Amino acid sequence: MFEIGRLCVKIAGRDAGLKCIVVEVIDSNYVLIDGQTRRRKCNVKHLEPLDKVLKVKKGLAHEDVVKELKKQGIEVKEKIKRSKRTKEAKTEEKAEIKKEITKKQKTLKPKKQKRPEKKKEKTPAKPKKAEKKAKPESKPKKTVVKKAEAKPKKTPVKKAKAKPKAKKTTKASKTKVKTKKK
Repeated sequence: MFEIGRLCVKIAGRDAGLKCIVVEVIDSNYVLIDGQTRRRKCNVKHLEPLDKVLKVKKGLAHEDVVKELKKQGIEVKEKIKRSKRTKEAKTEEKAEIKKEITKKQKTLKPKKQKRPEKKKEKTPAKPKKAEKKAKPESKPKKTVVKKAEAKPKKTPVKKAKAKPKAKKTTKASKTKVKTKKK
């Protein structure tokens, strides 16, 4: 039933509802499929065979499978392969991104208009001591709030109950007990 070239629909998994072609029969339960789905081994219970059987060779390449499906009017989306980036490439990309961001920020900033400057008369310089005094006065004073310390609560101490003392036995009392038994 699942011979090479059989057109099928995947009914289970993340590729469910997509069409594929049987490329290779592995055993009675598994086949290799390719097409709109990923090229992989698939359980025949997860496939619904269709009427069409395409004339293809065993182990057909993905590009050839796509051509055969296009002949039948079935479109296959091309998947973009990502290349592995090296550390150097990553750092170069980050630098390029930073440059782009700074360019965008510069274009977004409004330009300041230059105003004509008024000529100011020079005032005599003040002594340095006066400047030092002026600085602390201009700053607002910080108020320090002390937190109230929590007083430790006095917990009542429970006294352990005295255990009754065991009666001490002496040798004399043991001998009396033995003699009474006899």
